[in-house]
Amino acid sequence: MIPGGGQPNMQQLLQQAQKMQQDLAAAQEELARTEVGGQAGGGLVKATVTGSGELRALVIAPEAVDPEDTETLADLVVAAVQAANENAQQLQQQKLGPLAQGLGGMPGLPF
Repeated sequence: MIPGGGQPNMQQLLQQAQKMQQDLAAAQEELARTEVGGQAGGGLVKATVTGSGELRALVIAPEAVDPEDTETLADLVVAAVQAANENAQQLQQQKLGPLAQGLGGMPGLPF
């Protein structure tokens, strides 16, 4: 019940929920298309991921490759991918954060 004795307009609530669901789906599609990058070793290793976190590209500068020290290269790859994923998470917050807050603010919905 709404304070004051009125009943919520269920059709209006359902329409709002449906629009928010559509907005959320559109934002998720946009994230899947948007690419963000991360780098390590001063740019020796660069990773590109989508806004949804899918690894799309990995670029390794030739000077980063030392056959005697593959451990450092592996660390640089991991660091670059992690940096790219952190950027993707920030992008997700920007795109999805306001939508999630909107869903949580609708009366009668368990969010």
